[in-house]
Amino acid sequence: MIRHIVFFSAKKAEDIPLIAERLGMLGRIPHSDFFEVGINRKVDQLGGEVDVVVYAEFRDEAALAAYKADPIYKECIALVRPLRELRLAADYVSKAGT
Repeated sequence: MIRHIVFFSAKKAEDIPLIAERLGMLGRIPHSDFFEVGINRKVDQLGGEVDVVVYAEFRDEAALAAYKADPIYKECIALVRPLRELRLAADYVSKAGT
């Protein structure tokens, strides 16, 4: 399983809900086994730079690649990029549950 985690920070705090809403459209892409968007609660005392998190799980690299190639993904990038300051992404293979 591939775990896909992406962190976003907003240029303006008032855009955080809009960023989360727009990122939610990625959940319509059929290639993930699990997908969610969350707004950071910012309770960690050592860091609060992240505003919104996308978390998804994919059965394999092909499913992740198909997700990233979907037209909805490209549309979402066009809508979110102007609102965000930072984007950090990580994809890793998880052995959990196998």
